[in-house]
Amino acid sequence: MIRKIIEWIRKVWMTMIGKQTIKQAMQVDIAISEPMIEALELWAKMYANDSPWLKDNEIFSLNLAAAIASEVARTATIEMMMTIEGSKRADYLAAQFEKVLDKLRDVIEFGSAKGGLILKPYVDGKNLNVDFVHADQFYPVEFDRNGNIISAVFVDQRKKGDSWYTRLEFHELSDTVYQVRNAAYKSNSGDMLGTKVPLSVIDDWDGLEEEALITGVDKPLFAYFRYPLANNIDAASPLGVSCFSRAVDLIKQADLQWSNLMWEFEATQAAIFVDILAFGKDTQGKPILPNKRLYRTLETGSAEGELFKEWTPDIREQNILNGLDRILKQIEFTCGLAYGTLSDPNTIEKTATEIASAKQRSYATVVDVQKAVKSALDDLLYAMDTWATLNKVPKGKYTATYDFDDSVIVDKDAQFQQDLRLVQQGIMSTVEFRIRNMGEDEKTAKTKVAEARDGQGGFFEEE
Repeated sequence: MIRKIIEWIRKVWMTMIGKQTIKQAMQVDIAISEPMIEALELWAKMYANDSPWLKDNEIFSLNLAAAIASEVARTATIEMMMTIEGSKRADYLAAQFEKVLDKLRDVIEFGSAKGGLILKPYVDGKNLNVDFVHADQFYPVEFDRNGNIISAVFVDQRKKGDSWYTRLEFHELSDTVYQVRNAAYKSNSGDMLGTKVPLSVIDDWDGLEEEALITGVDKPLFAYFRYPLANNIDAASPLGVSCFSRAVDLIKQADLQWSNLMWEFEATQAAIFVDILAFGKDTQGKPILPNKRLYRTLETGSAEGELFKEWTPDIREQNILNGLDRILKQIEFTCGLAYGTLSDPNTIEKTATEIASAKQRSYATVVDVQKAVKSALDDLLYAMDTWATLNKVPKGKYTATYDFDDSVIVDKDAQFQQDLRLVQQGIMSTVEFRIRNMGEDEKTAKTKVAEARDGQGGFFEEE
């Protein structure tokens, strides 16, 4: 089965603009291996609910790939807040960044599903907009010694009439000189570049320079969100892998088990088999059934035969559901999710050890994703600041502050009570207590503690 999947992936890739074509057009080497290309195509199809093992009316989908990516993105960003302060430049960047924050959960979901995503800002009049480039829409060319992408080709494809127009945008950082090259092509097919045409052929591309050099740049003018999971597809590649990359076979098994359940419901529907002589016939001589789902014909050959027979088979629903639940739990474990995220939460062993372990696993996954989000947004902010300078926006310093409220994955009430006991036992200071439980900075916490001490004494006297 795996061999058939790989063959199917190769066929899909052959219908797209391949890396060899990009290499010849832009005169650059593409730094992505065939195993990564194949894996990326599989993840994209699974996320789009089009896994290669699905068959109409035979093998159905639970859409688990999208559910996993959605849950990871939701828990990592649902309470996230970001402020950019410090100057008029900071105010400008904050206003431009709002458009990114409004779409951030979707962006992180796409990036988690496909292993990564590029956030690439560009100038749009007096404003800055951001392109969100999926992992299957760009080709890495070069990485630095830390595994950061410093050169890449981005693909922008449009259909106009019967023709396909493709724009290749090449970015390269060399020392402190940044190069951007653009080239447009026209073809009758979406899997070919065709002939080179002016950039003005598409209104959105009109005004773009074919080549630009920018000096004084320390980092690429794009950001890469990489899903925080070791790449076990190509250990030599710094590219990220999907959040469900290690559960592909398990997701397939879950779909098969779900399909077994659907077939069980279909095959065990109650029916009444009735002698064909009991029904009237249409003009073609076929029996007219009052309800095709309930009644089935029974040919006895004579009116003396058994007129009807009720058929109500036993259904193995619970056995199949138990098997499915076991598979879903294994998927949760493999993807770093807490038990009950996909599986039935009522079947979880509610021991203190089990609950703590599940929460710890989920918490670690979410924290790692949040760190990756922060790193990508910091790089995006640098790129937007650079473009703002080139767009002649007044310069100024800025400070970005992130707040990932973890109330979704942490029991705040339990944490509050535990910390309160630590304060009463003298293990935690009241200042630390306020910082941790009330979201205050150290200065504010000390002020509040002092006010409480002056007004109440007792519990707050240590400060």
